[in-house]
Amino acid sequence: MLNLSNIFVKYGDRTLLDHVNLVVKPGERIGLVGRNGAGKSTLLKIIAEDMSPHEGEVVKPTHFTVGYLHQDMLLPKGKTVLDETMTAFAEVLALEKRLHDIQEQLATREDYESDAYHQLIEDMGDITEHLHHLGHATTQADVERVLHGLGFRHSDMNRLTDEFSGGWQMRIELAKILLRQPDLILLDEPTNHLDIESILWLEDWLDRYPGMAIVISHDRRFLDNVTNRTVEIVLGRLEDYKAAYSKYVELSAERREKMQAAYENQQRVIADRERTINRFMAKATKTKMAQSMKKQLDKMERIEVEGVDATVMKLRFPNAPRSGEVVADVKNLSKRFGTIKVLDNVNFQLLRGERVAFVGQNGQGKTTLAKIMVAGEPATDGQATLGHNVSIGYYAQNQAETLDPKLTLLETMEKYSPEDMRTKLRSILGGFLFTGEDVDKKVVALSGGERARLALACMLLRPFNFLVLDEPTNHLDMLSKDVLKQALLDFNGTLLVVSHDREFLSDLSTRTIEFRDHKLKEYLGDVNYFLEKRRLDNMRQVEMRSTTSNQKASGNGQQADGQNDNMSPDEKKQLQRTVQRSERRITELETEIKKMELKMGEPDFYNKPDAQDVLKKYDASQAELKSVYAEWESAVEQLS
Repeated sequence: MLNLSNIFVKYGDRTLLDHVNLVVKPGERIGLVGRNGAGKSTLLKIIAEDMSPHEGEVVKPTHFTVGYLHQDMLLPKGKTVLDETMTAFAEVLALEKRLHDIQEQLATREDYESDAYHQLIEDMGDITEHLHHLGHATTQADVERVLHGLGFRHSDMNRLTDEFSGGWQMRIELAKILLRQPDLILLDEPTNHLDIESILWLEDWLDRYPGMAIVISHDRRFLDNVTNRTVEIVLGRLEDYKAAYSKYVELSAERREKMQAAYENQQRVIADRERTINRFMAKATKTKMAQSMKKQLDKMERIEVEGVDATVMKLRFPNAPRSGEVVADVKNLSKRFGTIKVLDNVNFQLLRGERVAFVGQNGQGKTTLAKIMVAGEPATDGQATLGHNVSIGYYAQNQAETLDPKLTLLETMEKYSPEDMRTKLRSILGGFLFTGEDVDKKVVALSGGERARLALACMLLRPFNFLVLDEPTNHLDMLSKDVLKQALLDFNGTLLVVSHDREFLSDLSTRTIEFRDHKLKEYLGDVNYFLEKRRLDNMRQVEMRSTTSNQKASGNGQQADGQNDNMSPDEKKQLQRTVQRSERRITELETEIKKMELKMGEPDFYNKPDAQDVLKKYDASQAELKSVYAEWESAVEQLS
């Protein structure tokens, strides 16, 4: 159990945490929420002992372990991904080294009857038993399994961590924390650099994790799926709700509504008694009674209505000038970075007024194709052309970081503004919650959320009819995300958005494009339809259920009206054979893969002469499995 007692933090005139208390019990998963700058990250740092409060203390049991994933982290250089992640098992590695040293000594010493020799044998037994208890035989397999779940490939394991971006390095640090399985995990915005598949994998891992967790996230669905308690930081206080995020929103609104009603009722009672006291004070015979009533009134515990910071930015995209029917046309496009292939002969067309979402694993080419389409990156082969009268509004993934830190907010806006907009800049900044002296702040002094708001404000300075947003919700709080989403729903131009935020994408797009294995696959619906079809934590559960139900319906003579009307009996039979053949092969491949995974988990697997052959066969089987699933899915869709 963790106990925060009377925690107080103040910066200048601003009280960030006002003598707050919090108890975290075993099994609890807390979502820590609040506006940007409310003190969420500060509270995690205090728990992790990265900083000390001005008053109060954090009480933990003896040998209590904490894993802390923060937003600003830097891995040491010069290690491979596998070696760096293996440091999570520092105790195991130290014991294995000690065991190796003992075995070398025993192999060379001949004083078999000495006490020292017997002590070495006894130590070897103790270490072996302890290693068995720690599960050392499967440490490397466990590391690879977690790294794979977080999006790394086998070919990445021996690459240096220096080669990876900050987002991928964050995944390595997250893997180390998950492998250590500490008593308490602290996660500060873990989904910012994860794709949908990795988020779903992390949700599943946390669901099985036996310890405690405190999570900061602006991803509603992630909080709903991993937490069972919500703590809100509001105006320096903690408000505690025994519920996940969506239920907390309802409970919080109900609580404030009841408090407001109680406050108004008490104010009526107070006003009524004050009138009575004033009337009695005017009569000499009732002065004593009036004084007594006043004392009672002074002792009354007054209800205070909580102030709620509900200010939000005002965002409305300008009316879109009319473009041609075809907004963007991608033909036979390929993209490579050196020897690394990202996109392979892809085709994609975007029509006027369409709303499209790009989804898929990080590194599959979503951002690359978006950049190519807005002429920010050249294609290796093929072409991407814009249609007639297309004007682009582009928000890059790192847009907020591209702002000049030396400029003030007003100077930044002037840099991006046409001449006729100069008189409106202060008004626009005010709509994005930058008022008064804020406009003279330097960009370097802004938080991540403030920079994101400023970058969005800069976009409004010129009209456009093709809006391309790459991960626009990173660093935005819940209310700001809601405002942005509503503005996008009201936007009358063509929209392309790259995002991993399922709640944000929900109902926002009419077409979803999945990037996988250098290709594009289209889903005619929003992200929820895509997730139902792909079920990314298993990749096929929904299709399997659909096939079963379709087969049952077919067997009962309940085929849907109009389905397969144009398909000949021979074509149907051929597709049914394809489904059966694919299902048999899928079963065979999954059995083979499972056997290989068990073999890869054996002690000293990587020292065995056939290790590389097994790994190559494992990769080949995984690739074939994907191919067979694609063949099976295509046949099932045609049949159904």
